[in-house]
Amino acid sequence: MKPGKKSILLGLIALLVLSFFLFDLGRFFDFVYIKSQQANLSSFVENNLWLSIGIYFAVYVISTGLSLPGAAVLTLLGGALFGTLTGSIVVSFASTLGATLAFLVARYIARGFVSRRFSRLLDPINSGIARDGVFYLLTLRLIPLFPFFAINLVMGVTKMPVRTYYWVSQLGMLPATIIYVNAGTQLAALESTQDILSPALLGSLALLGLFPWIARFGIKIAQRKRIYRKFSKPTQFDRNLIVIGAGAGGLVTAYIAAAVKAKVTLIEKNKMGGDCLNTGCVPSKALIRTSRFLADTRNAEQLGIRKAEVEFDFPAIMQRVQDTIKKIEPHDSVERYEKLGVECLSGTAKLISPWEVEINGQHLTAPNIVLATGGRPKIPDIPGINDVQPLTSDTLWGLNELPPRLLILGAGAIACELGQCFNQFGSQVTIAVRGQQILSREDSDAAQLVADKLSNEGIDIRYVHKPKEFRKTESGFQMVADHNGEQVTIEFDRLLVATGRIANLEGLGLEQLGIDTQDRDLLEVDRFLQTRCPNILACGDLVGPHQFTHAAGHQAWYAAVNALFGKVKKFAVDHRYIPFTTYTSPEVARIGLNEKEASAKGISYEVTRYDLSDLDRAITDSADYGMVKVLTVPGKDRILGVTLVGSHASDMLAEFALAMRHGLGLNKILGTIHAYPTFPEANKFAAGEWKRAHAPEKLLKWVEKYHRWRRGEKQDVTRPQPANEATPGK
Repeated sequence: MKPGKKSILLGLIALLVLSFFLFDLGRFFDFVYIKSQQANLSSFVENNLWLSIGIYFAVYVISTGLSLPGAAVLTLLGGALFGTLTGSIVVSFASTLGATLAFLVARYIARGFVSRRFSRLLDPINSGIARDGVFYLLTLRLIPLFPFFAINLVMGVTKMPVRTYYWVSQLGMLPATIIYVNAGTQLAALESTQDILSPALLGSLALLGLFPWIARFGIKIAQRKRIYRKFSKPTQFDRNLIVIGAGAGGLVTAYIAAAVKAKVTLIEKNKMGGDCLNTGCVPSKALIRTSRFLADTRNAEQLGIRKAEVEFDFPAIMQRVQDTIKKIEPHDSVERYEKLGVECLSGTAKLISPWEVEINGQHLTAPNIVLATGGRPKIPDIPGINDVQPLTSDTLWGLNELPPRLLILGAGAIACELGQCFNQFGSQVTIAVRGQQILSREDSDAAQLVADKLSNEGIDIRYVHKPKEFRKTESGFQMVADHNGEQVTIEFDRLLVATGRIANLEGLGLEQLGIDTQDRDLLEVDRFLQTRCPNILACGDLVGPHQFTHAAGHQAWYAAVNALFGKVKKFAVDHRYIPFTTYTSPEVARIGLNEKEASAKGISYEVTRYDLSDLDRAITDSADYGMVKVLTVPGKDRILGVTLVGSHASDMLAEFALAMRHGLGLNKILGTIHAYPTFPEANKFAAGEWKRAHAPEKLLKWVEKYHRWRRGEKQDVTRPQPANEATPGK
């Protein structure tokens, strides 16, 4: 709602409420007055039933919508005038409609302000509403100890859907409505509204309020029994925990379990370390290091070097990648984990029951199992794609020959990182993008900085190109794509597919446990990382939503603790402070919300930006390209999210990650001494930009007057006009 209309609505409501108290209209809602007028009102109803119902309905809706006192008395009057059945129906709809109006008024008038000022408090409430909103509201409505008008106003500033609020309110208020309306049929015998609610009745309604939670708990028990009924649970187990998959998630889960002295078995069918060590983070960063050295030599003139020439051998570069993997392998090796107390087994694991795993003909049992089988590149279903033998981030590392023309499908982190690498090695790289932006999750300004750099380096980015078919040609291969309704072709020698990842679910035996895996890119888990079988948990790329090594390690803590100690205490996984990094040149690093996400969620924010072109260290390194962009709560220094673009962005992000995780604002960063000259100084300068924009202007004017007084100058209201400045009107 626009500010002007909101002010008019607020003024009208204030006028109506003020009039209610100014003209003492509350006397007409007084219990004694209602009793004294019962005979006259009953006579009017007898002669004008439908008119009476209409007037009563309107008065009830207005009074409830304005949160005026007297709802209890009005409800009693409904019973006295219309009887239990008719009165209950009229009151039920009138009270629900009035409550919904009050809910909407609170939403349109106060929600924006509350969201801006108290978003930190409101976020967990909204999460609870999204998860258990129906049960919370139903409980509050069933127990008349909570003021209904307060419920209307508080719920209005949350994200509860209006339709849900209406039907839950009508259902939840119905028992108390019937009790009050029925009591109203005996209005003449009542001395006060307190006569209705005896301690026994209040206790009964309180138990009724707990019924949704009791029912929900019972449903969970019934569901669990249905899931487990066809399996026989072992009376004892030979292990405390079985972890399937030795990638980042599995390794950390097993490590934590061993650290707390649990007997844990870790199973891996391929290589220890998973994708990160063998086909992901480690090899790609090794490749990036070499490509950046080549880029530096080609840009040597920027550093005052007249000429710098290098010769490289592509097979040797790929061998260095493998050597790097071998050097890091001991960190994730069987030997290391066995020394830590983890039993490591090699083979294909299959779930025989919720507590039993088969591997190499051996049956293992444990009360809890953690799945950490990771994911793999997803190959899109496009005619002819298999005929061109596409490369992926898994198979790329077997290349010994540099492709002259490399076509990349996808424009995410993997596509941009590897595309830039191969371009530096001398491949003619083309990136085909379905949309209008690379790095689609990032803000457009951040993505454009990277896109401009890639284009300037010679990469051909084809926006709005939707692949339709792949063909073999005399000189290599050809992709046919749709571009704005026209058919275009792109020639290439090798294809790299980087269009996303899919969970490794096959062969685990999940289907026979009733866990659906059909047409799923990810395994479905709850906020505690539990699958449909609660004793089987999962983490990492298998479940998402962030398929990063550090995200998998983060989830692994929750998986391990919930598996081993979930009977005592469970912890809901927290994804709020997971950093994102794309290792292109310039790097893109982000944590929290960006503008795209904040706008989509309706979260108000302010933007503070600092350009690296002003940073001394960036200038000395000839890396003065990029920005620091911080989103904050309007008027406050609390950080909602940060996007960094530039050299060392991934390292600079750590300070913001620490600040956000521990609730530190920009003022704290501004007050922290940063070494000069360094790239992290940009974080402090961004905080300074925010401070400058929020300088207390009124206070500074008084400070200015103080300084003038100290100098002995007269405190003139009008300042002298410079001689060369024109006087208005002349």
